[in-house]
Amino acid sequence: MKRNWIFGLASLTLIALAAGAASGEEPKTRALSLEDCIQMALQHNLDLQIERYNPELALFGLKGAYGAYEPTLGLSGQHEHSKSGETLFQGAFTVPGQKTDTDTLNGSLGGLLPWGLQYDLSATASDTDGVRYFYDTNLLTTVGLPYSTSRGSVTLGVTQPLLKNFWIDQTRLTIRVAKNRLKYSELGLRLKIMSTVTTVEQAYYDLIALREYVKVQEKAVELATRLVDENKKRVEVGAMAPLDEKQAEAQAAASQADLISARNNLAVQEHLLKKLITDEYSEWANIVPEPSGTLAAPLQLFDRQNSWSRGLTQRPEMLQAKLDLEKAGIQLKFDHNQLFPQLDLKAGGGYSGSTPEFSGVLGDIERRDQPFYYFGGQFSFPLGNTTARNSYRASKAARQQVVLGVKMMERDIMVQIDDAIRQGQSNYERVAATRKAREYGEDALAAEQKKLEYGKSTTYTVLQMQRDLTAARGNELQALDNYNKALSQLSLAEGSTLDRLSINVEVK
Repeated sequence: MKRNWIFGLASLTLIALAAGAASGEEPKTRALSLEDCIQMALQHNLDLQIERYNPELALFGLKGAYGAYEPTLGLSGQHEHSKSGETLFQGAFTVPGQKTDTDTLNGSLGGLLPWGLQYDLSATASDTDGVRYFYDTNLLTTVGLPYSTSRGSVTLGVTQPLLKNFWIDQTRLTIRVAKNRLKYSELGLRLKIMSTVTTVEQAYYDLIALREYVKVQEKAVELATRLVDENKKRVEVGAMAPLDEKQAEAQAAASQADLISARNNLAVQEHLLKKLITDEYSEWANIVPEPSGTLAAPLQLFDRQNSWSRGLTQRPEMLQAKLDLEKAGIQLKFDHNQLFPQLDLKAGGGYSGSTPEFSGVLGDIERRDQPFYYFGGQFSFPLGNTTARNSYRASKAARQQVVLGVKMMERDIMVQIDDAIRQGQSNYERVAATRKAREYGEDALAAEQKKLEYGKSTTYTVLQMQRDLTAARGNELQALDNYNKALSQLSLAEGSTLDRLSINVEVK
């Protein structure tokens, strides 16, 4: 992100004194290299700390999706009591109703396998005790006959889709998309790291430039004050008109105002850098960061083809766009599979047991002398299949839209790289031009001051030379600042920020 530093309004001295007074501590200077700032940002920048949770959240989502393959255990038990109504035998005798008590236990273990097969293993056991009443014509009385019946079985059943939901189903779709989004979030974190590092780097360059600009303004105040003193002496001896003295005083006051503005902008930039490198801003309230680095203009050889290649293969946004395309392909594959009829193969079997005593049921099942099995198929197909067909068409259109989005991303990256290269070349040339302008300004001012001493120039001309020199020094600093930021911006456009700064970041 490119940022132009502007020369604004208040004094760093006053701000520092106010901060110190509020906390009861004197401001302390702390020397920081660019590497120090980047390292602190990687550890303490709040934006990065927030972004780091996204891959973790995506991983939880992926692990949760695999929960669909976990078997489900079911257990149940039930006691049932029933009694039937009385009956009248031959219109003369009342026969009590039947009484039954049944205890039932059920257990099941079922689930889904990764290739779409559904299985269900179940076991059931029941024990029924009851009394049947009838009228004994021999005994001429009502007789109750107790009875007991126990049943049980163990069954395994499976269902395998053969067409719809065969090569991909909703669970496999969810897992594949979750894997895709995990990679996407990891690239998002990498992009955030690169963006943060670039912001810190550019803020650091701005801080160097603004500190140097404060020195430029201090030098301007010094020149203006010296001219005021010299003009006062000339006015006292009658060698200069009082108006010239006032002009010099006005310039000195204006230079002082510019100095105050420069110091204020420096303080604001310090606050910005501190915000980027710490998560406890209050601990830095009375610390003045002092950059140990300097602004230089190393020659950079620009290679557009190489930069394009880097950008199209390394930019996290480009890789994220390709993941979006992959995700659209996964959805298209699922929707294509949903066009097919539902044809499922069903099979199952097991063993059962039935004895008067409950303990005998388990023996029957263990002996496996009462087997049973079944197999067959199940077919279903919605006439018209309107929903599936339109979902498939929508997925095809959405994927084509993503394809165009990837193409547009490629174009934008190449344009950004072209712009960054052009900006870097322009700023490098501007550094040389502004340096010459500053050198000419220094020589011109020195010559004009000598002419003023001999009465061959005017205060107005010298003041104009001073203003021009101050502007030339500021322009040189800004050109150096912009050139270094342009190189940083080019690295971001290429996706090579971390490689250029030798930063090894692993997203796990």
